[in-house]
Amino acid sequence: MIGIDILEWPGFNQAFIASFIASLLLSLAIIPYGKRRPVGAPFSWGEAMLGATYLFWVLFLAYGIMPHQFIDHADKNLGWSKDKLIFGPGGILKPEAEGGWLPLTLQYEAVRDTVVVLLHALFFGLHIFLAVWWQKRGDVKAKELPTSTYGRPLVKKA
Repeated sequence: MIGIDILEWPGFNQAFIASFIASLLLSLAIIPYGKRRPVGAPFSWGEAMLGATYLFWVLFLAYGIMPHQFIDHADKNLGWSKDKLIFGPGGILKPEAEGGWLPLTLQYEAVRDTVVVLLHALFFGLHIFLAVWWQKRGDVKAKELPTSTYGRPLVKKA
């Protein structure tokens, strides 16, 4: 049996994982709703307000709460701050100021900020995809006409 309690391990943060999963599931819940809703059906005032409130809270969760929970976790549980330097495996990234060869001083705070930017980019891309999908969900591809050897469409005369 492994002597590690996963809930006490410093790499596990329930608030971050819950907010990440909730952001993902609430964002993707738009797809089944969009498949059920008829294309071009008008929204009532109440439906528009409910949809706007839902979208506001999804965006607040994805861009406000979730990144904050990761920053909080990295600062408090993992100890990623400006004074914690990255030396790498075997000290290959050790900076010159600490007796190494690398002219840069790499800090764990930069890794924390990079992870937060990647989380923002992930959800930004997902939300752009969902917006485009919603707008194109009723589009039907036009049937292509056969072309002549010159590349012009062949059209039968009535």
